[in-house]
Amino acid sequence: NFMIFIYTTCADIKEAKSLSKIIIDKKMGVCVDYWRVNSMYNWKNETKEISQVMILITTLENKLEDINEFISNNHSYSIPLIAGLDVRRINRAYKEWMCSELI
Repeated sequence: NFMIFIYTTCADIKEAKSLSKIIIDKKMGVCVDYWRVNSMYNWKNETKEISQVMILITTLENKLEDINEFISNNHSYSIPLIAGLDVRRINRAYKEWMCSELI
């Protein structure tokens, strides 16, 4: 069972904290980091520049689908990005702690 990071952005700090708290409380993730970011993208042939809050969830690969479903059903965006990134190397002590928390 590999460690992964799951990345998404939220509309504001309130949404980021709300999603993060549920992810931690339901033991879907062991840690959620969040911080403000500026983003630029194209939407309906118009360039948009907005402020968002990025969240990075530290979890195990077997939690990916639960988190994907949770974010998809509870996010304010109609099409949120939910990206899983494999982590190939992690120190043993952290992985042991993480695995004990996510059972």
